[in-house]
Amino acid sequence: MRSSLFYILISGIFGLALGTFVTFLSRKLLGRARLADARKSAAALIDDAKRKSADVVRDAKMQAKDQRYRMQQEFERETRQGRKELQKLEKRLRDKQEKLDRKIDFLERRQNELEDKESQIHKLQNRLESGKTEYNQLIQEVRKELEKVSHLTAEEAKNRLIKNVEEDARMEAAKRMRQIEEDAKDTSERKANWIIGNAVQRLANHHVQEKTVSVVQLPSDDLKGRIIGREGRNIRTLEQLVGIDLIVDDTPEAVVISSFNPLRREIARLSLEELISDGRIHPARIEEVVHKVEKQLDKYMRELGEQAVFDLGIQNMHPELLKLVGKLNYRTSYGQNQYKHAIEVAFIAGMIAAEFGEDIKIAKRGGLLHDIGKVMDHDVEGGHAVIGAEFARKHGEEKRVWHAIGAHHEDYPIETLMDIIVQVADALSGARPGARREVIETYIKRLDDLEGISQSFKGVEKAYAIQAGREVRVVVANESLSDEETVLLSRDIAKKIEQELTYPGQIKVTVIRETRAVEFAK
Repeated sequence: MRSSLFYILISGIFGLALGTFVTFLSRKLLGRARLADARKSAAALIDDAKRKSADVVRDAKMQAKDQRYRMQQEFERETRQGRKELQKLEKRLRDKQEKLDRKIDFLERRQNELEDKESQIHKLQNRLESGKTEYNQLIQEVRKELEKVSHLTAEEAKNRLIKNVEEDARMEAAKRMRQIEEDAKDTSERKANWIIGNAVQRLANHHVQEKTVSVVQLPSDDLKGRIIGREGRNIRTLEQLVGIDLIVDDTPEAVVISSFNPLRREIARLSLEELISDGRIHPARIEEVVHKVEKQLDKYMRELGEQAVFDLGIQNMHPELLKLVGKLNYRTSYGQNQYKHAIEVAFIAGMIAAEFGEDIKIAKRGGLLHDIGKVMDHDVEGGHAVIGAEFARKHGEEKRVWHAIGAHHEDYPIETLMDIIVQVADALSGARPGARREVIETYIKRLDDLEGISQSFKGVEKAYAIQAGREVRVVVANESLSDEETVLLSRDIAKKIEQELTYPGQIKVTVIRETRAVEFAK
C-alpha cells in the first residue's frame, strides 16, 4: 500500500515536472515565433519607411524642378515684356528724332530758298548798276557821233541828244524799276512773313506751353511704363476719355498733360494722380476713375459758385447757374480767369448801381452771370451773351438780370440803366492794366473752332483738339459709319478746316471708330 502511494506520489511529481517543462518549452517556442514575427514586421515597416522616404524625396525633387521651371518661365515672360516696352520706347524716340530731322530739313530748305532770293536781289541790283553804266556810255557815244555828222552847234546837239536820250532812258528805267520793285516786294514780303512767323512761333510756343500744359510728378520713373500700358492701351484710353494729349518723355519722374481746355487738363491731372496713388492702372480702372473725377469736379464747381454768391451776398440762385459760375474757373478770356473776372464785374456793377440808386443785388447777379454762355456746350447755337441770357431766363432769373446779360455786348438792345451798368462793369474789369492778354484767346478760339467744325459732321460723337492744335481726334459712332466712310469723313473734315480756318503749318485729322464688346460673367 505504501509503495503504491509512493509510486502515485512520484508519478504525480514527475507528471507535474513534465507538464511544467512542456509548458516552459511551449512558451519558449511561442516567444521565439513571436520574436520572429516581430522582426519580420519591423523589417517590413523599415522597408515601407524606406519606400515612403524615397517617394517623398522623389516628389520633393519633382516639385523643386517644377518650381524652378515655373520661375524660369515667369522670368523669361517678364524679360520679354520688358524688352517689348523698351522697344516701344525706342520706337517713340526714333519717331521723335525723325520728326526733328524733318523739321530741321524743312528749315534748312527755307533758309536756302531765302539765300537764293537774296542772291537774285543782288543780281538785279548789279544789273541795274550795269544798266546805268551802259546808259552813260551810250550818251557819250551818241554825243560824239552827233558832233561829227550834224551841222548843229554843240549846245543844240547836246540839248537834242539829252532830250532824246532822257525820254528813252526814262522809259527803260521806269520798266526796270517797276520790275525790280515787284521782285523786291515779293521777296521781301515772303521773307518778312517768315521772320515774323518764326518770331511769333518762338514766342507763342512758350506762352502756349505755359497756358496749355500741366505736369504730374511721379514717385519713380518705373510708373511711366505702367501709365503707357501694354501696347499703349492705358495712355490711349485716358487720351480718348478726356480729350487730352499725354506726353511721356525723358523728363525725370514727371509726365505732361497737354490740352487747350483747362477743365479737361484738370480732369486728366486729378485722374492720373489718383491712379498713381491707387496703383491699379488699366483701361477699366481708368474709365472708372475719370467718371469719378468728373463727378467730383461737378461738385467742386458748384461749391465755387456757392462761394461766389456767398461772397457777393446773393441768395436763391438755381444750382445749374451756380455750376456754370464755378465752371468759369476753368475758362480764360485774353489770359484773364473768367471766374475771377465774373466776381470782379459783379462787385463793380454793385458799386456803380449804388451810386445811381439802382438795385445792388440785381446788378451783382447780372455781373456774375454775364459770361456764363462761354462755358456752355457747342450744341447750343449763338453768341455767349445770347445763350447765357436764355439759360438764365429759363432758370428763374428775372428780366432785369437776363436782359443785362444779353445786352452787355449789345446782342440785345439797351433798354435800362441796368444793361449799361453791367456793360460798363465788364469793360472796366477787362480794360484795367494787366487784366487781359490777346494771344492766348486767339489761340483758344482757333482750337474751339477746330472742334466745332469736326463736331458738325453726322456720326461724330466727340472731337478733341490736341498737340497745340496740330491734330484733331474725332471719335465716331460705330453703328453710324463704316471703316470706308471714316476715310471719307477725315477728308471732308480736312477740307472744311482748310476752307474756314486760318492756321500755321498743317493739322492732322484722326478719325477713330472703335468696336467695344461687353459681357458679364455670372
